[in-house]
Amino acid sequence: MRFDTWNARRLYRAGSLTAAARELTRYKIGLVGVREVRWDEEDTVRAGDYNFFLWKRKRKASIGNGIFCAPHNSISN
Repeated sequence: MRFDTWNARRLYRAGSLTAAARELTRYKIGLVGVREVRWDEEDTVRAGDYNFFLWKRKRKASIGNGIFCAPHNSISN
Protein backbone atom coordinates (compact mmCIF):
# COMPACT_ATOMS: atom_id res chain seq x y z
CA MET A 1 0.00 0.00 0.00
CA ARG A 2 1.28 3.48 -0.84
CA PHE A 3 0.77 6.56 1.33
CA ASP A 4 0.95 10.27 0.47
CA THR A 5 -0.03 13.77 1.67
CA TRP A 6 -1.69 16.52 -0.37
CA ASN A 7 -2.49 20.17 0.19
CA ALA A 8 -5.86 20.54 -1.56
CA ARG A 9 -7.73 23.75 -0.86
CA ARG A 10 -10.24 23.44 -3.66
CA LEU A 11 -12.08 20.20 -2.98
CA TYR A 12 -15.33 22.11 -2.46
CA ARG A 13 -15.80 22.63 -6.21
CA ALA A 14 -18.20 20.33 -8.03
CA GLY A 15 -16.45 17.19 -9.25
CA SER A 16 -13.23 17.83 -7.32
CA LEU A 17 -13.52 14.78 -5.07
CA THR A 18 -14.10 12.51 -8.05
CA ALA A 19 -11.15 14.03 -9.94
CA ALA A 20 -8.90 13.60 -6.89
CA ALA A 21 -10.03 9.96 -6.50
CA ARG A 22 -9.18 9.32 -10.16
CA GLU A 23 -5.67 10.69 -9.64
CA LEU A 24 -5.19 8.56 -6.53
CA THR A 25 -6.27 5.47 -8.46
CA ARG A 26 -3.93 6.37 -11.30
CA TYR A 27 -0.97 6.61 -8.90
CA LYS A 28 -2.14 3.51 -6.97
CA ILE A 29 -2.18 5.32 -3.63
CA GLY A 30 -4.18 3.62 -0.89
CA LEU A 31 -4.20 6.31 1.82
CA VAL A 32 -3.77 10.08 1.49
CA GLY A 33 -3.83 12.74 4.18
CA VAL A 34 -5.24 16.01 2.83
CA ARG A 35 -4.63 19.38 4.49
CA GLU A 36 -6.36 22.74 4.24
CA VAL A 37 -9.63 21.49 2.79
CA ARG A 38 -12.33 24.14 2.46
CA TRP A 39 -15.58 22.37 3.27
CA ASP A 40 -18.81 23.41 4.99
CA GLU A 41 -19.04 20.65 7.58
CA GLU A 42 -17.42 17.47 8.86
CA ASP A 43 -18.50 14.58 6.71
CA THR A 44 -17.74 11.18 5.15
CA VAL A 45 -18.18 11.02 1.38
CA ARG A 46 -17.72 8.26 -1.20
CA ALA A 47 -15.54 9.33 -4.18
CA GLY A 48 -14.81 6.64 -6.75
CA ASP A 49 -13.16 3.71 -4.94
CA TYR A 50 -12.27 5.92 -1.97
CA ASN A 51 -13.95 7.08 1.19
CA PHE A 52 -13.13 10.67 2.09
CA PHE A 53 -13.25 11.56 5.80
CA LEU A 54 -13.17 15.25 6.74
CA TRP A 55 -12.80 16.89 10.14
CA LYS A 56 -12.18 20.47 11.23
CA ARG A 57 -9.65 21.89 13.63
CA LYS A 58 -12.18 24.23 15.18
CA ARG A 59 -15.95 24.10 15.16
CA LYS A 60 -16.41 27.38 13.22
CA ALA A 61 -13.35 27.10 10.97
CA SER A 62 -13.81 26.92 7.20
CA ILE A 63 -10.62 24.88 6.73
CA GLY A 64 -10.22 21.27 7.81
CA ASN A 65 -8.19 18.14 7.21
CA GLY A 66 -9.20 14.92 5.53
CA ILE A 67 -8.19 11.43 4.55
CA PHE A 68 -8.84 9.52 1.32
CA CYS A 69 -8.89 5.83 2.16
CA ALA A 70 -9.25 3.05 -0.41
CA PRO A 71 -10.72 -0.35 0.44
CA HIS A 72 -7.96 -2.92 0.93
CA ASN A 73 -8.58 -4.83 -2.30
CA SER A 74 -9.26 -1.90 -4.69
CA ILE A 75 -5.63 -0.84 -5.23
CA SER A 76 -3.54 -3.46 -6.99
CA ASN A 77 0.26 -3.50 -7.20
